[in-house]
Amino acid sequence: MAIISAGTSDIPVVEEAKETALILGNNVKIINDVGVAGIHRLFSKLDVIRKAKVIIVVAGMEGALASVIGGLVEKPIIAVPTSVGYGASLNGIAALLSMLNSCASGVSVVNIDNGFGAAYNASIINKL
Repeated sequence: MAIISAGTSDIPVVEEAKETALILGNNVKIINDVGVAGIHRLFSKLDVIRKAKVIIVVAGMEGALASVIGGLVEKPIIAVPTSVGYGASLNGIAALLSMLNSCASGVSVVNIDNGFGAAYNASIINKL
């Protein structure tokens, strides 16, 4: 399982997902700070991401990273919008709506800041 964050401000939700996944017996790879504002950092991590059976993507602001990952891999993705951001991010509503409207196949979405729910569902997928 891979857990990917767009920015460092998303790390508390990543940590919740990581701890839940570990308690449920999963191997977890963490990749932080590879969002669209610094997307060049993502490309060197694609091999690790593509080896995962399931991917959790955690992102605030506009939540675009879930769609980006969805377009690059053929794995199930569980997107977690976070309440971080400013301006019109609306405490995670903007990211939630972007993730729900993703045109990338294989993207499912949990509620805002729900790292636990994402990890629980990813664990079920990972053990199939």
